[in-house]
Amino acid sequence: MNTDTALITRLKDPKQRDEAFSDLLDTYQERLYWHIRKIVITHDNANDVLQNTFIRIYNGIQNFKGKSALHTWMYRIAYNESIRFLEQQKIKTSFDLEDDNAEYLNKLTADVYFNGEELQLKLHTIISNLSDKQQRVFQMKYFDDLSFREISEILNISENTLKSSYYSAVKTIEEQITVLT
Repeated sequence: MNTDTALITRLKDPKQRDEAFSDLLDTYQERLYWHIRKIVITHDNANDVLQNTFIRIYNGIQNFKGKSALHTWMYRIAYNESIRFLEQQKIKTSFDLEDDNAEYLNKLTADVYFNGEELQLKLHTIISNLSDKQQRVFQMKYFDDLSFREISEILNISENTLKSSYYSAVKTIEEQITVLT
């Protein structure tokens, strides 16, 4: 029995659920935080979305069927919570997320937790100019080191489409990073 299988069994047992959930937090909290942070940008927003993500995980673990890996299932929840958050922000502020890349960079550099060097800022500048789909795929593959299969399950997009988006993003980044350096 692998570690995730044992953890899932404990999470579904009412007597072990709280302790198992604490172990789940210890194991996955940081990884999910950074996955969310790349989508919502700021530390405070990432913490809010992370909290909502773990509430959904806690409430939904009984329905987890094991059709995907536990971490893939949790990444999908985190991704959906992040997108839900951005959509709520868009409604609240009447601001077009895809057209306002300057806002992304302003939030990133204004965040006290961003300690990026010049090259990192250039990379984020280039990423902010990619299409929304290319941004998500690139971030999950490059920063989160997820496989195309896992990203496909999270985003519900075919692997071939993901690969095309990813390699197109990489080509754009390579071309533009050369120009900027």
